[in-house]
Amino acid sequence: MLVEVVVWTLAVDQKNRVPVVILKDAAGERKLPIWIGPQEASVIAMELAGRKFQRPLTHDLLKSVLKGLGTRVRRVEICDLLDNTFYAKIFLDHGGEILCIDARPSDSIALALKAKARIYVEAKLFSSELDNLLLETSEAADASDEQRAEDLKEFIERLDPKDFGKFRF
Repeated sequence: MLVEVVVWTLAVDQKNRVPVVILKDAAGERKLPIWIGPQEASVIAMELAGRKFQRPLTHDLLKSVLKGLGTRVRRVEICDLLDNTFYAKIFLDHGGEILCIDARPSDSIALALKAKARIYVEAKLFSSELDNLLLETSEAADASDEQRAEDLKEFIERLDPKDFGKFRF
């Protein structure tokens, strides 16, 4: 069974210094923490704040390409958790034909926010084990909006370019 969720907040896991997006059941109090990368956290934070980057980023490009192809994002589903890794699907509507694309939850959430699409979570993913993990991050989540934004900003500013991987040309 799918449960509609909203992005409740972004926080930084104080223990591991990793960004966490916390989804909240739109009709209740259940929450789901998903640890994400710094790039996706930055995109999600900017979208939640209603701010735009000077130049289009990957999620903006994907949204533009989909629009150009006459395709829209119908919904995003966070559908599974295997070996401590969440899995997601993006459902696209192309002229009445529904396409299902495998994707990372962080990218799916960022795209859903940009496309104003709904986000759903498989009900089985709301578990007591994840609730315990959420309690560990609750200090950051309970902070004021300003404090969470400042923590995330500091985290992103401290990133070393090496954190984004190595590239060869």
